[in-house]
Amino acid sequence: MNIGQAAKASGVSQRMIRHYEAIGLIPKAARRDSGYRNYDDRDVHMLRFIRRARDLGFPIAEIAQLVALWQNSDRARGEVKALALARAKEMEVKERELRAMRKSLEDLARRCAGGDRPDCPILDDLAIGVP
Repeated sequence: MNIGQAAKASGVSQRMIRHYEAIGLIPKAARRDSGYRNYDDRDVHMLRFIRRARDLGFPIAEIAQLVALWQNSDRARGEVKALALARAKEMEVKERELRAMRKSLEDLARRCAGGDRPDCPILDDLAIGVP
């Protein structure tokens, strides 16, 4: 299949497929005589694996590790588990940070009466520390 068909079958955009090839995350596709890339079911399966890992928040470097582990039949599942737990912990930290940011924005919005007046506690707060 061509890159457009592989993109549609995997849910990964053509641009990202080219990017993954360029950075070595996936092997370069075989080329037809016409020069067009040629993908098979194994390639689509790998792209789906990568898409799912991205959906779960893994960065490219960790996805490369996961792909290598996935392809290694002698892998230790503990290594995979450790990657997943580390990612979950980082997400927990990020979740706390996002909640704190949301709370700050809600508090600022509560202090703002809205309307047509030019004074604004939200802008005043954002300007704190600006030289």
